[in-house]
Amino acid sequence: MPNNFSKLKEIKNALNAKFFERENVVEAILIAILSRQHMLMIGPAGTAKSALSVELANIVQGTQYFQWLLTRFSTPEELFGPLSLKDLELGVYKRNTASKMPEANLVFLDEIFKANSAILNSLLTLINERHFYNSGSPVRVPLISVIGASNEYPEEGEGLEALFDRFLLRFEMDYIADETNFVSMMKGAGQYAQMPSMTMDELVQLQFSMDMVAIPDEVYETLSKIRNELRDEGIRPSDRRFKQSLSVLQAKALIDQRQVVKVDDIVFLENALWENVDQKDAASFIIRSHAQDVVTRTLDSMQIEAKEVFNSILRDHSTDAAMEASQKMKALVADLNQLKIHNQSRDADIDALLYKVNSMLQEIIDSIIEPMDFDAPHEKKIMERDSYGIYFKM
Repeated sequence: MPNNFSKLKEIKNALNAKFFERENVVEAILIAILSRQHMLMIGPAGTAKSALSVELANIVQGTQYFQWLLTRFSTPEELFGPLSLKDLELGVYKRNTASKMPEANLVFLDEIFKANSAILNSLLTLINERHFYNSGSPVRVPLISVIGASNEYPEEGEGLEALFDRFLLRFEMDYIADETNFVSMMKGAGQYAQMPSMTMDELVQLQFSMDMVAIPDEVYETLSKIRNELRDEGIRPSDRRFKQSLSVLQAKALIDQRQVVKVDDIVFLENALWENVDQKDAASFIIRSHAQDVVTRTLDSMQIEAKEVFNSILRDHSTDAAMEASQKMKALVADLNQLKIHNQSRDADIDALLYKVNSMLQEIIDSIIEPMDFDAPHEKKIMERDSYGIYFKM
């Protein structure tokens, strides 16, 4: 399984190298197939919506892929297959679904909101319930994800609200903004590079691993707070949408090669927890305000306190100051141990700071036993921040 994790990272990097300024969308489309959810891409023509979907289908070897451009005149036969004349002679109303949407694992539907009433009900059932009613009987379909695309959001009053709601993830796309990236795209940079691949079996194994990713209580509690604040603003995502979002968080953690969801993963749900486009910005603000990791904020505060305590004995070399500093450091160690008990999923982050604080505490204790030469010019005794945000002594 670790090999599958590295392959997932390779695929993500390869897609990012080929599709410029599509990092969020690349991550989202991988999350969609891992979590078995559906994704919507909104943007003008020529922004690589279909190209990205086709590339993904080529990467997942052995997948059954179906792609179709919808118009207001699209018929059920185009998506679900023609009626079987042989069965019709016997009085059975049955479709031949070979090579059509009911037999596909991955589906790309362009201009999704051009869907008309003739196909809408069957499309909704197939997308949401993974069932297709053929000859009056529900048939389970092998669908993993539907990737929908449109140049614009559906207008109110067109009866497409239910279809729009079926897409848990919604992303806006635009033309390449950076000039360097634009020139690279024009030159075809990365277009002919050999792409990594995975089999359907490997994808299924990754989906199983995703189901095993743990979700701590703090994540559930944060989602509950977000739900209440969204309601206060008149934004009411369905219970189903919140429930489905859990698999998105698990897939996000798996892509980052973690076995536990973090609170800050919830930021990704700014692309999911709203009902219409007018609510998008307000929902994003609420979600981001709550998805700041409480543990990270606490650790940051403790880091600052540790720095202040240690630097205090640089200003006051007395034994009393060192004794007081050691007591404060011991209190910090105790607080960190308590934080670790209640946030076992963050052991690595907490242990990193514990190591630093214990090292500083030992130095302070050593200074009490044998006073440090604080004024030694050859040693720079100040606290700096390392690449992980942890303070260390230079």
